[in-house]
Amino acid sequence: MSNLDMSEAIRLLAQEKGMSEDDLLHVLVDALASAYKRRPGAADEVVVEVNPTTMDFSFTAYDLDEDGNWVNERDDTPDKEDLGRIAAQTFRQVMGQRIREVERDRKFEEYANREGDIVTGIIQQTDTRYTLLDLGRVEALLPQAEQVPYERPNPGDRAKAYIVEVRKTAKGPQIVVSRTHPGLIKRLFELEVPEIADGIVEIKACAREPGHRTKIAVWSNDHNVDPVGACVGARGARVRMVVNELRGEKIDIVPFSEDLADMVAKALSPAKVNQVNISEDGTAADVIVPDHQLSLAIGREGQNARLSARLTGVRVDIRSETQVAEGVPAGSYLEEHVEYAEGEWRENAESGEMEWHAADGSVISQADWIAQNEGSDVDNNDNNDADEAADGAGGVDAEAADGDESDADEAADGSGDVDAEAADGDESDVAGDVESEADGIDADAVDAVDADADADADAKPVADGSDAGEDDAAG
Repeated sequence: MSNLDMSEAIRLLAQEKGMSEDDLLHVLVDALASAYKRRPGAADEVVVEVNPTTMDFSFTAYDLDEDGNWVNERDDTPDKEDLGRIAAQTFRQVMGQRIREVERDRKFEEYANREGDIVTGIIQQTDTRYTLLDLGRVEALLPQAEQVPYERPNPGDRAKAYIVEVRKTAKGPQIVVSRTHPGLIKRLFELEVPEIADGIVEIKACAREPGHRTKIAVWSNDHNVDPVGACVGARGARVRMVVNELRGEKIDIVPFSEDLADMVAKALSPAKVNQVNISEDGTAADVIVPDHQLSLAIGREGQNARLSARLTGVRVDIRSETQVAEGVPAGSYLEEHVEYAEGEWRENAESGEMEWHAADGSVISQADWIAQNEGSDVDNNDNNDADEAADGAGGVDAEAADGDESDADEAADGSGDVDAEAADGDESDVAGDVESEADGIDADAVDAVDADADADADAKPVADGSDAGEDDAAG
């Protein structure tokens, strides 16, 4: 091979491996030095130099004295034909090994500075321990602990992930990614919202329970730009793209405020807050809400209050107006009702299905867990009495929640004895008057019956009286 052909071969190989020609020449020099030492009668040490223009190689040999010094410098450049078969084989092996090492180092340097960035990969394989994502030139590792619960990745699907760590191993760089990290939310919004990418809108805080709900606080550096509207987009198009990537995880977007009390009130959205009292040390907030907003402010199993506390960095104690009037101390709800599940997910050896083994010894399958969560899911825009009862929001007035003044709801909420005249008297009295006038019933008798009748039997005497009037008229 002529020097011109060798120069062209090195250029093409460098393009194929994605390396620079200088790096490849260094690899070639190391390979030639290793091949030289395999020759019979080779010197102890050798320095190989190459002219990148003419592709001429020179071998400078050295001997080692008793002290390990390099002595007896001489030129020992062999002919290309004199390297021999063993030297050529060694050259090929060392060349391939050096190229692989350079490729691994280059890949590591490419991703070493990308911690905190977002990548898109194709799911290659998945099991109970980890999932592999093909990023093109390298593979990323998605451990089970960094996967969203109940999210089952299918091979061949595309998924976005957040780089949390880049490790250098003997087999090359190992990239650890996450689907549960709060930074994934910020990066996804940067992709969908140009104002965030340009720095006009900032995500000041983020609190997340992966797979369930996320709260973010946004701030605009331009008073002409609405930060919440920019993140939501036209008809919710921008936030919908983020929700779809997170497989339906709910996202609450609230405006950031430098006033801590105002920030706590906004963080509890969609619940309406009457008053927020911040402690002297600024580590706790006593929040007072209307009775019918208590369950919405606390959220299912305390989720809304928990996320609000993480978003603002303070402890959030929520009380209703009735609880405040009754003297219920702040923080009593969190102490009694907010509990974190203790246990772990394990795979059933027979069925292969994931099961939750609680600390108390109970076991529930993944399908039953999902069914329970879906059955008790609370819509952010609804506030029904069934969810209030399930959330343990005692003392919530059903009249304010439903907008109805029905005594049946009052009785269900424990309001005590109910005056049926107040609830049904308007309709029953009108009906009684009409029937009494048509049938000739004495109004005084009707009033006496209405005054003495019990609440549950108030409507019945009127009906009976009207029937009697009809019988008299018929007689």
